[in-house]
Amino acid sequence: MSSLSRKPRAIVFDLWETLIDWDRESAARMLREVDELVGNDFAERWDSSSTRYVAPIRTALAEAQVPTELVEQICTIRLGYHRRSLVPRAGVVETLRELRRRGYLVGLITVCSEDIEVLWPETAFTGLFDAEIFSSRIGLSKPDPRIYLACCDALGVEPQEAVFVGDGANDELAGARRVGMEAVLIHRPGEAPLWGLDDWDGPRIESIPGVLDLLDR
Repeated sequence: MSSLSRKPRAIVFDLWETLIDWDRESAARMLREVDELVGNDFAERWDSSSTRYVAPIRTALAEAQVPTELVEQICTIRLGYHRRSLVPRAGVVETLRELRRRGYLVGLITVCSEDIEVLWPETAFTGLFDAEIFSSRIGLSKPDPRIYLACCDALGVEPQEAVFVGDGANDELAGARRVGMEAVLIHRPGEAPLWGLDDWDGPRIESIPGVLDLLDR
């Protein structure tokens, strides 16, 4: 595990497969349930949608040809799935609190549907971040440089003063580097990184508490 190249002022986190698990089987079941209601290959349309993570959920569902009379039912199904998903991994809450106790600014950048922002106040993450950037709210997705810059601006830091931690989906680590942030790869212990990042040349950790170890070096 290599060290950080400089002392940061802010630590910015991805959400899925970083702070929480992505349960692929549960996600697939939820999508099948919706597909059975909507029909006409909804799951395929949703997977190929260009707006699902950058527009209000009802707008995205309408563009995916969900009948108006089914939209609220689909929203309820999706909220149930996401409510079960928004559970911090072991050590996450304690690490975020410790980072802030040490004086670091803590940010979040997540590519997500509007469901996540709706449920956020109910979760254990409430109050743990100094800035939260939801793609569905800002209308931008990683690795668009503007989404990283928006988070840095909200934190009041320059990109060079911030570290981004994520599993590498959506080219997010390279995207962070392109705006001047340092990037840290997280992957599960004993497992190869996702997204073809076996040869990642930067710092890496196997759990969120590992961020503290990086900062102590």
